[in-house]
Amino acid sequence: MKTLALLVGTSFMAMCAVVNLSAETQPADAERYGPYPAHYKEIVMKWLETQLIDPGSARVEWIEEPKPADLGTKGEHLYGYLVHFKVDARNRFGAYTGKQTHGALIRNGEVIKGIGFGFGR
Repeated sequence: MKTLALLVGTSFMAMCAVVNLSAETQPADAERYGPYPAHYKEIVMKWLETQLIDPGSARVEWIEEPKPADLGTKGEHLYGYLVHFKVDARNRFGAYTGKQTHGALIRNGEVIKGIGFGFGR
């Protein structure tokens, strides 16, 4: 009886793993999120040039690959691919600010929303 219970439990866990794996490997809906930003580092670096005081001094550490996300609020959707990164760049006094975590929501090859900058750009 214990062997049967162990076999059923193991089978159930294996089925859950297979279902979870298939959910993670399915591509995101391109109509909703846009095409996957294969060149996301270039897209974000170009965008950072418009956000930082001294973009040439920026030291960027990429935390993870872009993931489909909805950053909408109040019932409105804002779909795209969210990439998280850390930036250490010089401020207006010429001093490095230290690594700060930020994010960028990319859709159709451009950043449509930045997070972690303390302002709504």
